[in-house]
Amino acid sequence: MHSKLNSLVLLVLVTAANAQLHLLARATGKQYFGTATDNPELVDKPYLKQLSNNHDFGQITPSNSMKWFATEPVQGKFNFTGAEEIVKLAKKNKQLVRGHNCVWHSQLADWVESGAFDNVTLTSIMIKHCYTLVKHFKGDILQWDVVNEPFNEDGTFRSTVFYDTIGESYIETALRSARAADPSAKLYINDYNIEGLSPKSTGMLNLVKSLKAKRAPIDGIGIQGHLIVGQLPSFDSIKSNLQAFTNLGVDVAITELDIRMPTPPTTDSLAQQKIDYETVVKACNEVKRCVGVTIWDWTDKYSWVPGVFTGEGAALPWDDDLKKKPAYDGIAAGLRG
Repeated sequence: MHSKLNSLVLLVLVTAANAQLHLLARATGKQYFGTATDNPELVDKPYLKQLSNNHDFGQITPSNSMKWFATEPVQGKFNFTGAEEIVKLAKKNKQLVRGHNCVWHSQLADWVESGAFDNVTLTSIMIKHCYTLVKHFKGDILQWDVVNEPFNEDGTFRSTVFYDTIGESYIETALRSARAADPSAKLYINDYNIEGLSPKSTGMLNLVKSLKAKRAPIDGIGIQGHLIVGQLPSFDSIKSNLQAFTNLGVDVAITELDIRMPTPPTTDSLAQQKIDYETVVKACNEVKRCVGVTIWDWTDKYSWVPGVFTGEGAALPWDDDLKKKPAYDGIAAGLRG
């Protein structure tokens, strides 16, 4: 009885107009609303103050400091300093942590690709890397993106040093390594352009079926959500796709959400961005096993988008001056459903 009463009180409190995002997410049954961050930003005191606000952000993802180039820059020599800084900050603020990531073709240490390793050797290297990384943070990580971006747009497997050398089995092997290192962490495969029904999302669905048939440890699918204002799949497509994954017995999470636009933003583009954020978040909200939403950093000041997409940006719910944009209210509306 007391827990039901407490939930009711929380729901009443956070449905006020100024409700904060993680509290809203919790009130509607989700595990978290969160954000990514990166170590160089932590010296920015106003930024750090908002990042540490666990009423808006109940979860943190280190955007770079757990990647291979950062954690094993030299073969067999591991460095967890940057990752530890963010995990320590999250624990201090009572925030959950998503681990990102174990195996990815990009932002690799140079030696992994230049070594021309054979199947047996590269498999051993991958197992050691994944196991050591996950084991180091055992007990501190809610979810791990074990394998990142394994697919082409047509749903075939991407040509990478891991796939080309080891074959499709590299995915199962990495998952089993992570499970051995931390049996309690939820293990995810993470990719972009799989938020709506498409050949790529079908490829991911087929992979989940295959892994399930092999009794491989797969707990969730990460839907990155790097989107463009006014160009989203429909709400029904996103919701149906999320539901299709969960119907296979896995969780889903929106893991890297941002919605970019041509810059400078206009009143109309900001209004559409608000609608688009609400669409994605509401779709997650309406699928029971969509466990949470993470934006890929929270302020335009530190967004990756302008550095990659010329003339585009303004992708996040806070602007360069750390002020809330209409997108914030769109997220809140999506969380309220």
